[in-house]
Amino acid sequence: MRNSSGNSFMQRSALLTLIMGAALLSAAARVSAAGDADAGKKLFPQCAACHAVGEGARHLYGPMLNGVTERPAASAEGYSYSDAMKRSVEEGLVWDDATLDAYLESPMSYISGTKMAFAGIPDEGQRQDMVAFLKRIATDGTGVVEEISQAEQADSSPVAEEEPRPLARDTVVPEHGVLHLGRAALPEEVAAWDIDIRPDGQGLPAGSGSVEAGVDIYDTQCAMCHGVFGEGEGRWPVLAGGFDSLTDERPEKTVGSYWPYLSTVFDYVRRAMPFGNARSLSDDEVYSLTAYLLYLNDLVDEEFTLSAGNFDAIAMPNVDHFIDDDRMEEPQYAAIEEPCMQDCLPGSAVVTQRARILDVTPDGGGDDDAAGGSID
Repeated sequence: MRNSSGNSFMQRSALLTLIMGAALLSAAARVSAAGDADAGKKLFPQCAACHAVGEGARHLYGPMLNGVTERPAASAEGYSYSDAMKRSVEEGLVWDDATLDAYLESPMSYISGTKMAFAGIPDEGQRQDMVAFLKRIATDGTGVVEEISQAEQADSSPVAEEEPRPLARDTVVPEHGVLHLGRAALPEEVAAWDIDIRPDGQGLPAGSGSVEAGVDIYDTQCAMCHGVFGEGEGRWPVLAGGFDSLTDERPEKTVGSYWPYLSTVFDYVRRAMPFGNARSLSDDEVYSLTAYLLYLNDLVDEEFTLSAGNFDAIAMPNVDHFIDDDRMEEPQYAAIEEPCMQDCLPGSAVVTQRARILDVTPDGGGDDDAAGGSID
């Protein structure tokens, strides 16, 4: 009976092992299913604040990721890995489809103590796309952009060459100077820089964005630093909450608790975010992100859509607690006149002394070299 029971137990164990093995192979097959590398490239901006790829990539806050699946884990030369990452390598960590997928889903859960303060990518398809993109990048950085085949090049229409812009020496001397420095800015160049937004909404671009659309953009572009709900990750700023904390010893100055105008939010996101990939968002995406930040601070509901038409109707909670800068009205400034900016002295400007005579050029320290260098 004992031998029979033992054999039965061994058979059940073997069967269980086969079932578990089949389940693991099935899971591995799902993870190793080919993702879309080009789609992964579009997702990579959420990593670009800390990681670089491509030819000449260098370490940032995180290591460069060229050839990450072609080399041992945590082996990029010149990067200081966390103790947690080093322990994982000692325990057998190897970067492949399965381990990269698990790590990208929740880095801080997969390797407790990692320096990677990233909330993770919850969508399995997006993780597979990201893994496919990382696997395409060789150790020398090639593969970030796929090569265009000769057939594709033959089919592509030639790009018309732009006429070269005139050199400064070939332009008309402006009324304000004769030094031939620079040229008049083109209208499109002025428009590219003229993006400031006033509190009343003047300067806003055309477009709109909803809270619903802002969720996906925020999760992809912002959550890794600012937290899933704006609570902040690591050393990155908190964006939501902090109400009634401004009188505390350590106030929480968030978009909702402190910022006086919505235009500041829109303008800053548009100019400077996402970190490491600024100016990559479209105007509609900035509207959507701004709307979602309002939602995170309980200032609008989930059905809200922000546009230039209703922008100035949003009143931020702390707007009345800011005061105008009135320092120029204080007594110590009363006697200061406006500086002269033109025709301040009669006649033409005359050079009265030169740097060599004034002895403002650094010398070797000896008394014989008091005249300094050769700058006139």
